[in-house]
Amino acid sequence: MSLAPKDEHEAQVQFALERGIPAISAVMGTQRLPFPSTVFDVVHCARCRVPWHAEGGKLLLELNRLLRPGGYFVWSATPVYQNKEEDVQIWKEMSSLTASICWNLLSKKSDEVNEVGVAIYQKPTSNNCYESRRKNEPPLCEEEGDLNAAWYVPMESCLQRVPHGDEQRGSEWPEEWPSRLEKVPYWLKKEVHDHFISDTEHWKRIVSKSYLVGMGIDWSAVRNVMDMKAVYGGFAAALASKAVWVMNVVPIDAPNTLPVIYERGLFGIYHDWCESFSTYPRTYDLLHADHLFSKLKKRCTLVPVMAEVDRILRPGGSIIFRDNVETLNELENMIKSLQWQIRMTYSQEKEGILCAQKTMWRPQQVA
Repeated sequence: MSLAPKDEHEAQVQFALERGIPAISAVMGTQRLPFPSTVFDVVHCARCRVPWHAEGGKLLLELNRLLRPGGYFVWSATPVYQNKEEDVQIWKEMSSLTASICWNLLSKKSDEVNEVGVAIYQKPTSNNCYESRRKNEPPLCEEEGDLNAAWYVPMESCLQRVPHGDEQRGSEWPEEWPSRLEKVPYWLKKEVHDHFISDTEHWKRIVSKSYLVGMGIDWSAVRNVMDMKAVYGGFAAALASKAVWVMNVVPIDAPNTLPVIYERGLFGIYHDWCESFSTYPRTYDLLHADHLFSKLKKRCTLVPVMAEVDRILRPGGSIIFRDNVETLNELENMIKSLQWQIRMTYSQEKEGILCAQKTMWRPQQVA
């Protein structure tokens, strides 16, 4: 997952998306990034001007929250390879900070030809170092805190404990790809196992027998897909054989299944669809919404949400709605007002499906 701040680097997000690389516009400021804890194997920051050492290392502690135990931070910035007074001072502060959070400096190398360098750190795999520190700085986080909460949640200047025990998520690394894709996570409660397996089989069946053959979608033109209401990532897993990547969005008012999605080797983000999504206009080839809009209209007006859908989707891109017939009728009226082409509609027992393709039409008058 690539991200860049909403400043002069914003175009880099568009470049990444155009190259078929997952990316969002985001900034490391005062709030947590919209991801669960202990899900990333590696965090990489090149030409990195983020002040990791400032404010007691609050930003670096956010990376520590996101990294799996044993995960790596790859840092390439001037303090690593230049000897200017400011850079030397930052390196000293970073060395002190990383030591205080028990990160191990595995390597520090410079490339004399390109005049750049890199430092590689590793997060510990146990709490032994934390418990043996002479000073409790930064302090350990309170155990009752929710480290997965990440939607408008302020960053904390505390150190997350390393998970331990067979039933704690993050205590073991997931299996290698692609076996991890269909493997039930070891930490998932047994009563949820059947839901996970049935969800996987459900989307395999729908994708193979309907989406790939009966929608009129040219899959050779699809590079990136967004599942606007992902659960366990079954839809994305069903597309694993296709040359596409899927952004799995877990709505903030839905059960928190995003850690399961990452455990499968997929990726995603928390989001509230009553707000705009952090991406450039016209950046997705296919959107998928399974019973999202019928729930959304209880919280916000659907017209602005459809305007956001129009902003995100490329001309020529498609969207697949699955919902109750009442909601699909509302959506169909909006789609017709946008002059999109209806590719397929089907309903049975008050449930239905609607597939539409965005056209090049734009209104002549602006309200």
